[in-house]
Amino acid sequence: MNEILKNDPEFTESKFKTYVDNVFIQLHMAVVTKELENIKHFVSDEVYNKYQKIVDDLSGRHLIQMYDEINVAQTDILGYRVTDTDMIIEVNLISRYLDYLMDEDGNYVSGDTDVRSERNNHLIFTKKINYKESGAVRKCPGCGASIDVNAGGKCAYCGTIYNLEDKDWLLTSIETR
Repeated sequence: MNEILKNDPEFTESKFKTYVDNVFIQLHMAVVTKELENIKHFVSDEVYNKYQKIVDDLSGRHLIQMYDEINVAQTDILGYRVTDTDMIIEVNLISRYLDYLMDEDGNYVSGDTDVRSERNNHLIFTKKINYKESGAVRKCPGCGASIDVNAGGKCAYCGTIYNLEDKDWLLTSIETR
């Protein structure tokens, strides 16, 4: 982790793992609510587009993907590397949740509503080496108002999306096994 600390002196493993868990759960809740714009600032365009296709497919079939009782059982850093432009951390996250489909009227369609599925998730987070310090209070690039990135990263005043790409760790890949 010395290379990461050299480029990001504020980095701590515990804070990073908490952030990873939060992004993972918010991503899955965004699929349930079909409100992916709430997580757009946490993920790369590739991850966003991948999940948008999932939501679009479900919507086209009038279905809702449910991830009830979702939790993160374990988060482990598998490795890290630094390139000329980025810091990259690979993570294995073990999640548990009830995984089932409902129709838009709330009727059960398929899946398991009684036993939680356990999944291994391989995630990659990337942060620019020349990231800009964002400070404890994040400001809207559009109007300067304070933004709560955990509440969708969208400015309540002007509607600008706060993009974390140049400021924080961005989820750039997720594969579930």
